[in-house]
Amino acid sequence: MAPAPLPRRLLLGPGPSNVHPRVREAMAQPLVGHLDPAFLGVLEAVQASLRHLFGTHNAMTLPLSGTGSAGMEACFVNLLEPGDTVVIGVAGVFGERMNEVAARAGARVTRVEAVPGTPLEDAAMAEAIARVRPRAVALVHAETSTGVLQPVEGIAAAAREAGALVVLDCVTSLGGLPLALDDWGVDAAYSGTQKCLSVPPGLAPASFSERAIERVRTRDTPVQSWYLDLGLLAGYYGEQRVYHHTAPISAILGLAEGLRLVEEEGMEIRAKRHLESAKALVEGVLPLGFTPLVEEAHRLPMLTSLRLPDALIRSGEAALRHRLLERYGIEIGAGLGALAGRIWRIGLMGENARLTNVEALLIALRRELR
Repeated sequence: MAPAPLPRRLLLGPGPSNVHPRVREAMAQPLVGHLDPAFLGVLEAVQASLRHLFGTHNAMTLPLSGTGSAGMEACFVNLLEPGDTVVIGVAGVFGERMNEVAARAGARVTRVEAVPGTPLEDAAMAEAIARVRPRAVALVHAETSTGVLQPVEGIAAAAREAGALVVLDCVTSLGGLPLALDDWGVDAAYSGTQKCLSVPPGLAPASFSERAIERVRTRDTPVQSWYLDLGLLAGYYGEQRVYHHTAPISAILGLAEGLRLVEEEGMEIRAKRHLESAKALVEGVLPLGFTPLVEEAHRLPMLTSLRLPDALIRSGEAALRHRLLERYGIEIGAGLGALAGRIWRIGLMGENARLTNVEALLIALRRELR
């Protein structure tokens, strides 16, 4: 029996985003082995492109087999041992997830919180770092649950001064904003393919500094995850290309094409396109009663969080989201955690950060709210 065809959607939620036809074509190429020289050449090119996008020279830059949450796990289980201390900035749901993952790795977590919709304060993070003297400091660059863009350099400097490793969540920022891990002093960063890279979910681009790798080498206990152990992964993703697990070949072929599309456009132009799309969205929804949750200075271009009109909250915002999906094929995201039912999260990521998509959403909203 032939599978039922899936509907075409315009994915304007917090991820995934729509995929370029060239990426789909790349993933449909004939399958080869994960140690085939033809595939290893592609893998080397992917690793080089990721270094460029992350803004780093880290040798250990790789597409981890798993989604962005696997990248988060990899950072914490490799850099932390049971009993280690870690300071984590919590400005939304994904900061909360960092806390959970670190605690499950046996770490002692010190939380520094921000009001949802605002960034972490450098001074509050620096105070906690100086007091705790942690093994690592972790924060989210682009908090997808609130639409906040977090300044990194001040917090990273305080962490480095205390001798701590710096972990940065770049799931929503990679490919949408210029990154500079080396200049910022970040030791471990991870992302996902399904947001601004506009590649299907399933890979977690990640990068680890030599300081981070040295931490893995000098651990007293084995990394609790065999699958995510950087000491083992280095055998395959390093120069030796020793078998560790069967890499998701078709997914990496798709990522290679997605990265080529980013390079052809150029990050400066790409970042400007995200910014212009987000600005047009905010201007278009203000007359409809929506207002931005985040102040403009800290607003993510690729993920805009909007406070809902009171009338829409009272009538039930989920019904309108359902109509947008069923009548217009447009998916947008609801609020998470404390913001559930109070905000929408509209993603304009990668291929979807275009004025035509903004206008399509605005036309649908005007009709439904008329």
